[in-house]
Amino acid sequence: MIRNLATLALAAVLLVAPGAASARTADGKLKVGFALLWTIDDQGWTTAHYNAIQYLKKQLGDKIEVVYQEKVLGADAERVIRGFAEDDCDLIFGTTFDHMDPMLRVAKDYPDIKFENCSGYKLAPNMGNYFGRMYQAEYLAGYMAGLMGYKNVGTVSTHPLPETVRGVNAFTIGLEKGLKESGAKYDPAKVDTVVWLKSWRDAMNETTLAETLAGSGHDLIRQMADTPDSSIAACNAGVPAIGYGNDAASAGADCALVSTVFNWGPYYVRTVRSVLDGSWKSEAFWGGFENNAVDLASMSEKVPADVRAKVMAEMKKLRAGRDAVFAGPLHDQSGTVLYDGKQPTDLELLQMQVLVQGVSGSLPK
Repeated sequence: MIRNLATLALAAVLLVAPGAASARTADGKLKVGFALLWTIDDQGWTTAHYNAIQYLKKQLGDKIEVVYQEKVLGADAERVIRGFAEDDCDLIFGTTFDHMDPMLRVAKDYPDIKFENCSGYKLAPNMGNYFGRMYQAEYLAGYMAGLMGYKNVGTVSTHPLPETVRGVNAFTIGLEKGLKESGAKYDPAKVDTVVWLKSWRDAMNETTLAETLAGSGHDLIRQMADTPDSSIAACNAGVPAIGYGNDAASAGADCALVSTVFNWGPYYVRTVRSVLDGSWKSEAFWGGFENNAVDLASMSEKVPADVRAKVMAEMKKLRAGRDAVFAGPLHDQSGTVLYDGKQPTDLELLQMQVLVQGVSGSLPK
């Protein structure tokens, strides 16, 4: 998927007057349209959105009518979104950054329709955006791995953008915290080796990179792409994995210790209800555990009970809004202090473009 490329994404919140509730179907239902990036069975990004659509339908039942279209790439997004508008949808969701500009063009032509774009940053009086603080879940997954003594992790990352840099760093921070608590000896300059796919999904290269990392002695493979292929490759190589976006274990990666997952369902329900009751407003939403926007899939039976308990205790803090993942003291790879005891602002997080100490590898130009 194409995600947020802008440094100011989601940092600013624009509030406008709530829109009037509407329901234009003949039977009084609110009609909701979804433009999906890929197929609903991609076992990753789009599957997570599809699961959320099913959750929405279950929660709101006969109050809504849902329509969706698969494989909506950027070049075709305006046509699809405009088609939803012409088909009398009251609320339209775009599910990737590449839908943002096409959606904005359509939104200007249909001021009475509400629009929502996933991972974008542009707003209009009738268009908001939304995303999840996946770095929180990645921190917990790293903490779990460190508590279990994994100290030479290989990460198959995607594009070197702030979103993924935050994820690599948060995982490494959690990993080192867990290693310290476990008493394991480790090299503080090299606990997480990152390689770059330079794509959000590329099954062949995901497999190749995971196999290369496993073959060079890395004790755990971390998936960051939108497909489970690097996790599956790790399993085939006899190395445990950590999945991303959707539950990798459910996609055949039975060696996955846990997966960091997006949980769009609660946001969809909240947004649709706000349109139904007339309280919807244009805003930038960036939610984490506190908002049930991200989560961990079920941990493997191989994760010891005491490790589970510690991870869940950290999760409880995040659910309570106590996010100190990047508070530090934190250093970059050269030893320069980044944050010294104070959690960075959202704007700083959204601009993050430096790797922390403990990460082996560099940001490609």
